[in-house]
Amino acid sequence: MTADHFLDTKGLTCPEPVMLLHGAVRDAGVGESIRIEATDPSTERDIPKFCNFLGHELRRAWRDGDLYLYEVVKGAG
Repeated sequence: MTADHFLDTKGLTCPEPVMLLHGAVRDAGVGESIRIEATDPSTERDIPKFCNFLGHELRRAWRDGDLYLYEVVKGAG
């Protein structure tokens, strides 16, 4: 998977990963993808809610051991 942007939030806890994602989305163009790597389990709840509330697509969410991985695509909203 190749994303347009990469966001490393490993070691950060709520609400920092979502705050950084908000900034990354602001800097991305509509339709561009952002790959997020996180270690905070609360991102499983927070990132989907963020995408749903703000109109972005959570294209993919998966785990690799203790790592939580996401691909978000910036929506037009």
